[in-house]
Amino acid sequence: MYGLKAVPFTAVMIFMRKTILLAFVCALAFVSSGQTTGRSSGPWELEVSGTTAGLRGVRALSGGVVWASGTGGTVLRSEDSGNEWQQCATPPAAGKLDFRGVWAWDAQTALVLSSGPGDQSRLYETTDGCSSWKLVFTNPDAANAKNPGFWDGILFLDRQRGLIYGDPVLGAARTHSVGEDALVIPIQKTQDGGRTWTAANPLKALAGESSFAASNSAMAANEGWIWLGTSKARVLRSRDGADWQSAQTPLASGNDSSGVFSLAFRDQRHGIAVGGDYRKPEGATGTAAYTSDGGEHWSAAGKSPHGFRSAVAWDAKNQAWITVGSNGSDISYDDGETWQWLDGGSWNALSLPWAVGPNGQIGKLGMVPAKPAAAARVSR
Repeated sequence: MYGLKAVPFTAVMIFMRKTILLAFVCALAFVSSGQTTGRSSGPWELEVSGTTAGLRGVRALSGGVVWASGTGGTVLRSEDSGNEWQQCATPPAAGKLDFRGVWAWDAQTALVLSSGPGDQSRLYETTDGCSSWKLVFTNPDAANAKNPGFWDGILFLDRQRGLIYGDPVLGAARTHSVGEDALVIPIQKTQDGGRTWTAANPLKALAGESSFAASNSAMAANEGWIWLGTSKARVLRSRDGADWQSAQTPLASGNDSSGVFSLAFRDQRHGIAVGGDYRKPEGATGTAAYTSDGGEHWSAAGKSPHGFRSAVAWDAKNQAWITVGSNGSDISYDDGETWQWLDGGSWNALSLPWAVGPNGQIGKLGMVPAKPAAAARVSR
């Protein structure tokens, strides 16, 4: 073999020791990145996410697969229940985008939605486990200088049918005959799993009304029904996506920082709306409401969560509701009538057992407090 020189034995041994040491250090680094921090916030076990991005999107799937998304074009993925978090490739020209929503079906296929004015609202797709991304849709209202639009979230009803909802725009920017001066909530729909999108019938909005992109959960669906919460503390509901009915909730409203931030239903009748005023995170008034008739009527919680809340979800394992916000989390065992404090951390979004928040924070829900003996049985 030409070009090979003899190397002294001692030099070989030193080289081998250095190589083994380097491999050992690298192995330690690899293992540590896949462990929890050893810290917790109440029942939440804090993970090593490997990022400092503000995280607002999270989607948990079966088999230990979970996706998360956030600022700076950040997308994370785990295939082993959070033992190891992969920093995904940044989608094309998305380094400054804020991915408020992520929707995935398995470890390979996912959509991420960015929220921002005009063409900063975009949808990207990956089919190879986030090694690469393709831009599939850009906000169609972006060309309207007066009303460029702003996407708030994405929701799929099944594998093929999905919806994107956004802040109101003038009717003139739409393809529907609702009047040029009518303010409407734009909704885009897909029938092919997100590959193509068309405008659905828009919803007439009230003056100053909008939705929130705080946790990709202002819209919910269950058993054929769709619900959408707004800054006017309204919940709009529809059976077919065309005929929408409006109901008022007792949540805080009256300014652009308050209203319904998140909705969830455990069946077609029992649901929770959470929110409040995000500029007053410690304010507990008007932060949660519940319904037992599919959203036709709403009642204020008798004992509210301990502040503003941006996401809520049904925990089937514990037969309880979990809600999170910028000053902590709470649990309800009686379908939202009363809430019990869980922790004082800072959280943005939920997809149980996961919660995500600012500075790359990811938590996995562990053991929750026992159900109080006086808690009503969930059977309304």
